[in-house]
Amino acid sequence: MATGVSPESMQKAGPPGDNRLAAGALGLPQVLFCIVTGAAPIAAMLFNTPVAVLGSGWAAPATFVIATVALTIFSVGYVEMAKRVTAAGGFYSFATHAFGSVVGMGVAFVITAAYIIFSASVIGVTAYFANTTIQDWLSVDVPVFLLLFVPLIAMAALSFFHVELTAKLLGIFLAIELVALVVFGFAVLFQGGHDGLSLRPILPWNAFADNNTHALGAGIGLFAGFWSWVGFEMAPNYAEEAREPKKVMGPATYISVIGLGVLYVFITWMLVTGWGMANVQQAVTDQFGGKFASIYYPLTTEFFGRPLLWAFELTIVTGSFACQFAFFNTANRYLYSMGREGVLPRALGRTHPVHKSPYIASTTVTALVGLYVLGFWLYDGTTLAALTKLGTWGPLLGVSGILVVQGIVSVGIIKYFATEAKDGQHIWRTIIAPAIGAVSMVVAAYLMLDNRGDLSGAANVPFIKYLWLIMPVVFLAGVLLALYYKSADAERYEGIGRYLHEDA
Repeated sequence: MATGVSPESMQKAGPPGDNRLAAGALGLPQVLFCIVTGAAPIAAMLFNTPVAVLGSGWAAPATFVIATVALTIFSVGYVEMAKRVTAAGGFYSFATHAFGSVVGMGVAFVITAAYIIFSASVIGVTAYFANTTIQDWLSVDVPVFLLLFVPLIAMAALSFFHVELTAKLLGIFLAIELVALVVFGFAVLFQGGHDGLSLRPILPWNAFADNNTHALGAGIGLFAGFWSWVGFEMAPNYAEEAREPKKVMGPATYISVIGLGVLYVFITWMLVTGWGMANVQQAVTDQFGGKFASIYYPLTTEFFGRPLLWAFELTIVTGSFACQFAFFNTANRYLYSMGREGVLPRALGRTHPVHKSPYIASTTVTALVGLYVLGFWLYDGTTLAALTKLGTWGPLLGVSGILVVQGIVSVGIIKYFATEAKDGQHIWRTIIAPAIGAVSMVVAAYLMLDNRGDLSGAANVPFIKYLWLIMPVVFLAGVLLALYYKSADAERYEGIGRYLHEDA
């Protein structure tokens, strides 16, 4: 290893001056609000379940069962690592401590790009549903340009303030959307749906069967499933702002993964039950044909009444906004971590003197998200494209990247506990579970990329055609920067991903 500042000394050093995040600002409920809203339950259901039905037909709920099991197993090793490596860098810090600075820098670039893409993409979902809600309520067709960029400005303004304000805002949005979803689910359950209840849609093997009338393939169904959880892994990114982070990270991760899994399976099952197994795919076709804004809306009226429809129309907008905001905050913290360590411009590592927010990092993310959204709007400025292009193509890219990163981190957990933290090694928690998690993530990523043409409906568009290449190029850029620092700036090289919260 090159001479310079040792990893051990970097672990003890805090950020320069007063540029620290707001320590002790978040308890377990607030951390849960931040990460569960990143998964955005109502946006996951209204946006992702139609995609899951396209791929897996009436067996769409089974894809959520598979994702629940895979991500719960992944979380076992992830939580163990979070107890040892407590920093706002999350995956970035984990990969660095396992594999060293070069791989860590590559992971940092991929995961930061993914969260920026996620935040920008969900703005498209917010804009689409805001347009349809306003049209239904006020009969006004608001230009999609306004609906794309007003939420971006709102995110930038809110992220300027204390993280506790963000957590409270996200918590309010989360409570409203969860109530609406649960009411919908039980309304269909108690009335038996279109043809009565069947367990077949939730049996995992049916996601891969040919007899479920699936149109495209399990890979598309799995994309929708795994995309619905993106955000659950954000708990370690809030470690420096959490009270007793070692105690909070485990419960926050498990509650979010398993709790969301139970909710997603139940709601998707009730969606299929409400339409009937023979009718649900046609309902998705009707939605994309413009017959209604969401396949959920006719069912809310049929099984409960218009008040539930109004609740869904409201909370899909607030929930999508909360989702994009949670991704936005996580991207901020990745840039903040790299700025604090000096591997990117140090200004990114500054916090606001009063609010203790990473305000320069958030301003940078605002600019990057704005450019990404602007590019898609210039390509296709229609309201539907906000959902089907910005809101779909971007997540396909981001989810492929994050799944591979989760696979890398899973292998890194095995290595870390085998070499650096032998006292914490455990046959299930740090060997078998991470190994299963790694295989699951890689297989899911392959299936998604293999089906990207069918999912996007634009197989020959360069963005989709070469989508598989984008994240490896981003990873390589991080690797090359780390190698440059290794030869030209030993202190910066040694600092990559090494700062740990003093509680560790």
